[in-house]
Amino acid sequence: MRTLLLLSLFASSVFAEKPDLDTYSTSLEFAQVTGVLATQKADGSWCFGTSVRHNDQGWQHYADGWQVLDPDGNQIAFRLLGHPHVNEQPFTRSKCNISVPSELSKVIVRAKCNKHGYGGKPFVVNLKSR
Repeated sequence: MRTLLLLSLFASSVFAEKPDLDTYSTSLEFAQVTGVLATQKADGSWCFGTSVRHNDQGWQHYADGWQVLDPDGNQIAFRLLGHPHVNEQPFTRSKCNISVPSELSKVIVRAKCNKHGYGGKPFVVNLKSR
């Protein structure tokens, strides 16, 4: 199990792709990040309150996660969304204790759905203006 985890971590960092910030869909068939509140805690870690909008239709098609990426496309954090939010749009979910390298001034937050994956507009968060 430990070897599998290490291989997974290695593969995700080796195959990271710089995110294309200019090519995206605004359709609600793709999960859209509508806002992010990023706050740094006293211990240096971060909390991200991320608002997502999507045309959730139940378990067959719903926004199922969001991620924080560095500018090179390496995943810093992932927040699993465990169920559809059909009657709660947009909705906000948080993830805390995220370790963001201190040299980063910006991160990218993007949401995904279980049918189309990523493809909505990426949301760039300026961390130095906080």
